Amino acid sequence: MKLAIVQTHIIWENAVENRSHFAQKINGSLEDVDLIVLPEMFSTGFTMHPERVAETMQGDTILWLQHLAQAKNCAIIGSLIIAEKGKFYNRLLFVYPDGTLKHYDKRHLFSLAGEDKEFSAGKNRLIVEYKGWNICPLICYDLRFPVFSRNNENYDLLIYVANWPNVRANAWNALLKARAIENMSYTVGVNRIGVDENKNKYFGDSQIIDCMGNYTLEPHQSDSMIIVELDKKTQDRNRKKFGFLNDKDEFELT
Repeated sequence: MKLAIVQTHIIWENAVENRSHFAQKINGSLEDVDLIVLPEMFSTGFTMHPERVAETMQGDTILWLQHLAQAKNCAIIGSLIIAEKGKFYNRLLFVYPDGTLKHYDKRHLFSLAGEDKEFSAGKNRLIVEYKGWNICPLICYDLRFPVFSRNNENYDLLIYVANWPNVRANAWNALLKARAIENMSYTVGVNRIGVDENKNKYFGDSQIIDCMGNYTLEPHQSDSMIIVELDKKTQDRNRKKFGFLNDKDEFELT
């Protein structure tokens, strides 16, 4: 699986400029990849004013994602603000190369910033089957809740899209490594950089960790799009050799 992770700044509450910005980065330097990963709320930044910027599932950013996936013949992941039936969701989209959509609504809303007051929480995880990989995509604050991230559905790749500020970078780095080790899974964290309207500073630290806790891509803080190839066969061999997932607790999420 060849991933392109996009770590860059986000223009505050301006979906038109953000779509243009991400398109320039992707179209300017992207070679053939299987999956592009964008940050959380990539079209607006982490705003708590969804009424100003929310789109629908037929909106311009959804159409842009579908067009881009088809043009690049790859899948795309990222989250944006969606209005649906009188509620707002921080919704992650998985867009297949043919434009087909699946989505996950963020379950753990960030109460410290008031996200729980403005958005409705999702309930169910999403496991996506794509090119022989089972992928579990989650959003930012979900990283702090290991039960929800637990690999009880035999996924191969765990992805977090985020707007995680630098003031809590130690937690970001430690928890990503913990999720990779405890779930014996490649774990990807894609964060933004820059300063938002609320003066929160983001240094990025996007990274990829393998199932043994080693860096496949070390945390970095530059404005960049980095392409990394993941080796499922090596992961499968390590899972078979050590068998840690065979001893996991059985449980159901409610």
